Amino acid sequence: MSPKFNGVKSYFAACIAIAITGTLIAADFFMLELAPLIIGVLWVILLAAITVMTVQITRAEKALAKHMAQFAANKERLANEIKYRLWAEKTSSENKSRLQIVDENFPVMLAYFNTEQQCRYHNRAYRLWFGLKAEQIDNHFLGEFLNEHFQYEIKNSIESVLAGELVQGQRTQKLANGATCLITEQFVPHFDPKGKVTGFYTLYTPRILKESERIKITSTFTRFDPSGAQNDREAERRLDNKHSSPPPIDSAARIIQAIEQNKFYLHYQSIVPVRPDRSPPPYYEILVRMSEEENNLLPPGVFLSIAEKYKLMPRLDRWVVNHLTQWLSKQKTKSDAMLCINIARDTLNDAEFVDFVKKQLHDSNIPAQALCFEIEESDAKTNVPDTAIFAQKMREMGCKVSLSGFNHDRSSFNLLKNIKIDFVKIDGNLICNILHDASDFTKVSEINRIAHLMKIQTIAEFVESHEVIEKLCEIKIDFAQGYGIAPPCSLKELE
Repeated sequence: MSPKFNGVKSYFAACIAIAITGTLIAADFFMLELAPLIIGVLWVILLAAITVMTVQITRAEKALAKHMAQFAANKERLANEIKYRLWAEKTSSENKSRLQIVDENFPVMLAYFNTEQQCRYHNRAYRLWFGLKAEQIDNHFLGEFLNEHFQYEIKNSIESVLAGELVQGQRTQKLANGATCLITEQFVPHFDPKGKVTGFYTLYTPRILKESERIKITSTFTRFDPSGAQNDREAERRLDNKHSSPPPIDSAARIIQAIEQNKFYLHYQSIVPVRPDRSPPPYYEILVRMSEEENNLLPPGVFLSIAEKYKLMPRLDRWVVNHLTQWLSKQKTKSDAMLCINIARDTLNDAEFVDFVKKQLHDSNIPAQALCFEIEESDAKTNVPDTAIFAQKMREMGCKVSLSGFNHDRSSFNLLKNIKIDFVKIDGNLICNILHDASDFTKVSEINRIAHLMKIQTIAEFVESHEVIEKLCEIKIDFAQGYGIAPPCSLKELE
């Protein structure tokens, strides 16, 4: 039907009514002799046209009333949005003023750089210290506004912080007025949810030294190295000396000290079935936290990179298994729960770790199926034979095995042919985008389909909303985990 016809359709009945009315009036006026049948037909058509016009007018009035109601609702919503926006702008302006006050008076020189060493933020104290203007620093690279000598001094520190290490140091500097200033320097890595370094913070805290203070610090940048603690034996020897100063934060000695003194804490995050008609036993992923994090001495997760650097992850994994089995032996009401433990790359190569787990299960009288060992896909790819042997021995013992960070590529699917597992945890970067990216949704569906064909259950991580859960339910994913379901909590809350 053409648009022109649609435009005149509403006037069609009125035109007919007018035409018939005109015909009847003309016939009466000119005294034309029309057959009674024709006059009857004209009157019927006229009444039908009038009826159609009445119906059209009624519908038009209802439509007008509906549009007026919608207009009033939109007007009210727009008024509320304007009111909210004005409130938000006012609040933002007030917060900006407060932040500006903090920025101008904060005694620490603070700046943030991305992994390309491009400055994304700096405060007033930072630019004043270097004697630069804001436009000379913002969005510029370190090499563009720092001299070569300073760049050389911090080169190793930047390499370390981009590797995930916390770097600290001190230096002294003579000021123009002759005073000596002690500067504490910190390079703090910034991690994304997957533990990848996405940038780093630099903090410089100056303090004028009094003449009476005698501090022997060289004027060049000194990084706190694990000197004297290059291996576990030397680190333990230092710990035996009760009068020695605390070991540096980024040292093997600090990690060993935390293990020996039980300064690690266990948290859990629930993993729940996606489909409401399923009710499997409780399933939790176990997360490790260090007391240094609680005291804000370490960014979350940074201790793991330190432990990996000094090959201490097998020792830490043993600590986790030992404490979990002890905890499970006391939780009789939760004997059916399954706890998932993340296993480090070096632990996969530890030939004695499987026997250690077997002994812990025997001594605590815990069923083997209560433990599930989670292996990162990237770790499995670096050493497929050892990973396959580890998974086989654990499953023969009765424990479960999970492969996390699973992606949609040929090498990932090849792992499923070589390593026998019980669960596949799909990469959270894919899960986050399934509502907006059809390609990622297709990949997740394909992973789920192939896993089910191989009798492997699937887990979606980084689930942040109910809409994502509904999408996962649509393709029959088995389990889900993320802040949209439950945040990590202390293991003590399960007692």
